[in-house]
Amino acid sequence: MGTSTTETALELPSLMSTPIELHQKPPINANNDGDGKEIDDTKMALDQVVQESRDSTVTNKSAESISKWRASVIIGTVSLTSFINTMLAGVLVLSLPTIALELGLSQSLLLWPASVNTLASGCTFLLAGSTADIVGGRKIYLIGEFLLVITTIACGVSRTGIQLILFRASQGVAISLCLPSSVLLITKNIPNGVYRNTAFACLGAGQPLGFSVRLVLGGVFIDGVGWRYGYYIGAILTFVIFIISIFGIPLDDDSQTMSIIFRRMGAEIDWIGCALISTSLGMFSYVFSVLAASSSHFLAPASLSLFSIAMALLSIFAFYINRQERLGRKAIFPASIWRKRVFTSLCIIVFLMWGVFESMQFFLTLYFQSIQGLTALQTSVRFLPMVIAGVATNILTGWLVKILRADVLVLGSAVITSVSPLLMAIINPEWSFWTCAFFASACAPICADVLFTVANLLITTIFPRNAWLGWGGKGNGNSPPQTLMDGYKATFWLCFGVDIFILGIVSFGLRRIGKVGFKIE
Repeated sequence: MGTSTTETALELPSLMSTPIELHQKPPINANNDGDGKEIDDTKMALDQVVQESRDSTVTNKSAESISKWRASVIIGTVSLTSFINTMLAGVLVLSLPTIALELGLSQSLLLWPASVNTLASGCTFLLAGSTADIVGGRKIYLIGEFLLVITTIACGVSRTGIQLILFRASQGVAISLCLPSSVLLITKNIPNGVYRNTAFACLGAGQPLGFSVRLVLGGVFIDGVGWRYGYYIGAILTFVIFIISIFGIPLDDDSQTMSIIFRRMGAEIDWIGCALISTSLGMFSYVFSVLAASSSHFLAPASLSLFSIAMALLSIFAFYINRQERLGRKAIFPASIWRKRVFTSLCIIVFLMWGVFESMQFFLTLYFQSIQGLTALQTSVRFLPMVIAGVATNILTGWLVKILRADVLVLGSAVITSVSPLLMAIINPEWSFWTCAFFASACAPICADVLFTVANLLITTIFPRNAWLGWGGKGNGNSPPQTLMDGYKATFWLCFGVDIFILGIVSFGLRRIGKVGFKIE
């Protein structure tokens, strides 16, 4: 192997440039006897990937030959789809008090329009990814886009709370068709290097920016034209994306007949594994959404029963995928992948960082409105630094990934992000916005945006396909402001503590993984 492969270079010629494999790819280096051995094993695996990628370029140049127009269409459409979905979810959350009054939504169902979307999406996400791998990323993506248009319009014209909940659930199924197929479209069609870096930077920017922009536009919709227009505008934009995608995204391999597709779906999709993990995740989502309304709800018989069943199903699933892999049978993803330090560390970091990011946005909103008494529109203006910082971060990340080591890049961004909750934990409500709140708003999205890009590049490059295809008011006016502020500060200190914990995971779990985002000739 050449010297470049010993630098642990992870942005390799696309694994997706090879024909789609019809068999399960074996896990990389399941046995880890120590950190030193794991690093050596990882380098050996990467050497193997490099050689396979070089060999594949002799016979397959499809990803390299894509036009700039089609590459731009793929990058733009998949990023805007993620952006619009998260933006509309945010507008809904900020509009919930208004929606509850207009649609007669009871307090017991108040959180369901927001949470049912995630519940439905989580239950169908893995199955959608497996189906896209067989049927074709373009077909599944276009079906998801079309369903998004219909369900978004339906949400806007809802006349009752039950209708809105049902349409939001349908919208969740639609977005679950779009997201995994988006990753497949990128890895199959976009050549590695600058375009691949840009694609994952934009896709990674979609969700954090959508959550940030929602806070800006939320005030406009609430204090202005009304929440329904948010869905109407979202439906129009999604329809435009759908039309452009029809003509701009390269066609899938149409050599398969329907009988072959159905045979492959029966033989290659782990239906038992999908059913076990999807049911378990759905029950967990329901219990946690009920718990968000009141902690006392967890002790209700229904919640306790569902939580117990979900835990049992999760245990059965863990045993099942271990058995499937041991016997050499198909599994929704290999169990041994969780023994890979980099993969497990990335999953933990993404989970925690995303939680901190959402918490910062939510409690910044409460701080501005409940403590400082600002209107929704005034609050929206104070989130502009977050939006601008998020855009700048993703543009910069697409360039930095091929210059800096991935662990250094994530570690540096995590340090910057940890400043945000620290500033809000020591803030005085009488201080000017420019003293602390401005910097807290600007620093909050940095690590989330960097991490999304780096994680996508790492996961889709060095791990098997079946490991990555399956990859949310106002405060209570009855509480005194000082009591609220004490609670908010406790939350900000907690977020700061989680950020410090993330720094430790990055330092241990991602050390020496090398650079991502450059091309090996």
